[in-house]
Amino acid sequence: MTAFSLGTFGFPEVHADGRPIKLALRKGLALLVYLAEAKGAVAREVIATQLWPEADRETGLARLRRLLHRVELALGQPVFETDRTSLRWSPAVELSVDSHLFESACDRGAFEGACRIYRGDFLAGFALDDCREFDDWAFFRREALRGRLVHALERLVQDRSAAGDHFAATTHAGRLVELDPLSEVYGRYLIRSLLLAGDRSAAERHHAALTQRLRDELGVAPEAETEALMSPAAALRDAAPVTRYVKGAGLHLAYQTYGSGPLDILVMPGFVSHVERAWEHPASRTFLASLMKLGRLIVFDRRGIGLSDRVGSAPDIDVTAEDIGTVLRAADSRRVVLFGASECGPACVKFAVDEPRRVAGLILFGALAKGCWSEDYPHALRASQYDAWSRHLVAQWGGPVGIEAFAPSLANDPQARAWWAGLLRAASSPGGIAAVLQAFRDADVRDLLPQIAVPTLVLHRRGDKAVRIAAGRDLASRISGAEFVELDGSDHWFFAGDQGPVLEAIRQFVEGVKGEGTKR
Repeated sequence: MTAFSLGTFGFPEVHADGRPIKLALRKGLALLVYLAEAKGAVAREVIATQLWPEADRETGLARLRRLLHRVELALGQPVFETDRTSLRWSPAVELSVDSHLFESACDRGAFEGACRIYRGDFLAGFALDDCREFDDWAFFRREALRGRLVHALERLVQDRSAAGDHFAATTHAGRLVELDPLSEVYGRYLIRSLLLAGDRSAAERHHAALTQRLRDELGVAPEAETEALMSPAAALRDAAPVTRYVKGAGLHLAYQTYGSGPLDILVMPGFVSHVERAWEHPASRTFLASLMKLGRLIVFDRRGIGLSDRVGSAPDIDVTAEDIGTVLRAADSRRVVLFGASECGPACVKFAVDEPRRVAGLILFGALAKGCWSEDYPHALRASQYDAWSRHLVAQWGGPVGIEAFAPSLANDPQARAWWAGLLRAASSPGGIAAVLQAFRDADVRDLLPQIAVPTLVLHRRGDKAVRIAAGRDLASRISGAEFVELDGSDHWFFAGDQGPVLEAIRQFVEGVKGEGTKR
């Protein structure tokens, strides 16, 4: 039996026993790739609609039958298993697909091998005329694989740097810069690795190129941390953040700790996060640095998000609460204030109820108790509205989607838009985030709120365009003794807009919690 291999990275290619096969049928190539990615039977009508969207049902199915015949003639043998309603690659055919090999290597943590397999974006340069559904499918698959590549490269840069192999780290950092030229985090990866590898002239060239890109594209100068890299070695060492990993439930979670103090503050920012790129935007960095004055700061990426492993189930409330415990144990945290913003609020509620002895206080910002509307909960979007919003978010993934609602004060800022778009791409893929959003839509922690036995502060901006303030009022009303603070502004992100009142409310709350701890 002939062994077939299918190359999907770049323009699709078919090989039989290592020999290339010229298949001069674009829709034939599309069919082979689509069936291979499906990993099972696909309805004939679905494929006919993908490839001939303008045709009626009977015409589309007839064209599909002719295409199957022509493809098997070109390949020299039958490769499809068919019945009256569906078809797939025959299980008897030995088939290797590079995208599957890439994902399998990522799942095993074999990131070096995975990055070698990824020789170009999925179906790069390949499209079908007047086949919007197929092109949309290819786009989402491309973004998912590209996201896994970014994650693999980030892990390799960290692993090679930790091992002292700075020359290898420069190679991987260079690919990250190619993928996102406006990211100062990735630019610093490359510059730092070149300096540590002893190639200062190359580091200076890349620093100058990054400076030029930031000025031309965003109209901004490099951040102080980027400039510090070109200073003496002491400044270089101080500039490098330390990302650590802890294994929990078979998954590696990325986390960072900053500062010190008698109390820890764990920050969970919402549906996406990236422990390193969160520091890239000046407003976000300023807010987090301000919290460091109140105690030791802990940040982490939930499973499937950011620098944490991209395998396993979507991070719903239960598993996210489990992740909180895993990270707190790894950080040797004894007393923590949980700061849960937006979609991460319910997971912090869950942990505070399950582990009250470890939680000194709970802060909920722009959060809500239930993911979607019901007759007894009118404060959220109806399920149909939520799904429409989610589809829009997923469809626009990779751009600064949602910033107008999440941060109106930053919506016209080129630097903020570029940062948000880059963070989204680095944090998840369209398919991955769709699962996260679906899990939150079904969330409901109203029954847990009366069980909260720790001091609680609920913060919400009056004009929040993403989560109505009524949701914040309802949340506070269900928690015994909770303090509710209404803030001016319309930004959903806690670091956007006027930070002063937010930080002051947090400071007073944390100081009160510290006082309670002293009395004990």
